[in-house]
Amino acid sequence: MGDIAVVGGGVIGLTCALRLAEAGHRVEVVADLAPGDTVSAVAGGLWFPYLAAPADAVLRWARVSLARFAELAALPGTGVWRREGVVLHRHADPDLSWTAVVPDCRPATAGELPPGVTSGVVCTLPVVDTAAYLAWLAESCAAAGVAVRRAHVTRLGDLPQPVVVVAAGLRSGALLGDPTLEPVRGQVVRLANPGLTRWVVDDDNPAGMTYVIPRGHDVVCGGTADRGATATGLDVEVERAVLDRAVALVPELRDAPVVSRAVGLRPSRPAVRLDRVRHSGRAVISCYGHGGAGVTLSWGCAADVVGLSGP
Repeated sequence: MGDIAVVGGGVIGLTCALRLAEAGHRVEVVADLAPGDTVSAVAGGLWFPYLAAPADAVLRWARVSLARFAELAALPGTGVWRREGVVLHRHADPDLSWTAVVPDCRPATAGELPPGVTSGVVCTLPVVDTAAYLAWLAESCAAAGVAVRRAHVTRLGDLPQPVVVVAAGLRSGALLGDPTLEPVRGQVVRLANPGLTRWVVDDDNPAGMTYVIPRGHDVVCGGTADRGATATGLDVEVERAVLDRAVALVPELRDAPVVSRAVGLRPSRPAVRLDRVRHSGRAVISCYGHGGAGVTLSWGCAADVVGLSGP
C-alpha cells in the first residue's frame, strides 16, 4: 500500500495513524506539537459526544470508540478506566440520544440529584487520563512502525506522500481552505483526588457548565465553552468560578489542592468533516471538526479513515 502522511499529532491524528499502520500502510505523522502539547491533552477525558455533529454519524463513531475503550480499560498502562457517574438535567426534555449506544443506563434516584436538578442519567462510561493515554497512543504508533516528524505544515503540496490525512484540529481549516472551523475555548483546573471515583456532568448549571471527572491521581474540574475565543492564557476569575461550581456540586473537593491548570481551543464545525478529495495533486482524507468529542469519536473516525485510504 502507498505511503500516507497524517498531519496532526493529537488524539485524532495518532489514532488514525495507528489504525492505518495496523491495516498495512506505511505511515508518517507530521506535527509541530508533541502529543502532550495538543488540545487533546486538555480534555477532561470522559467519553461523551459533546459539540459534535451530525447526530447519526456521531453516534456511530461514538459506539465504535466506546467498545474500544472498554477493551483498553482492561489493559494496564493505557490510562483508561470505566467509571460510574451521572449526567444531570435541569430541563423537562433533555437530549438523551447518546444513551442509545450506552448499555445499562438508568434514571438517577432522588438521592443522586442535587437541589434544582429535575432528573439525571446514571451510567458507566470510559474515563481517560489524556496525558497517560496520549503517551500510550504514541508508544503504540511507534511499535506499529509509524514514523514521526516534527514540522509545521503550511502546504499539503510540500508533503511527498500520495495520500494525506488532515487531522490537525483548528489548523485543518487553513490547510484546506475551510472557513467553517471555529475555536471553542475551554479552561480546566485539576485537583488532587481526595478519593473520588464517580464523575458528574452538569451542562445545564445556571452558573455555567460544570463537570467533575476523577481520573487517577487527579480530578478534572471544568469548564467553559466560549465560542470564537482564541486566548490561551489562564483566566484567574474563570478558574475561581469553575472551582466554586465544582465544590458546590461535589463538596469533597473543598480543600483539595490544585495539581495543574490548562486551556485549550476545541476545533468546532457545523459537522465533523470526514471525506476524501483531490487536493494539491494527491488524495486528501479530512478528519477534523470534532468539537469537544475528539477522544469520544477517535476510534470510530479512524475506522472510517482506514476505509477511505484504499486506491
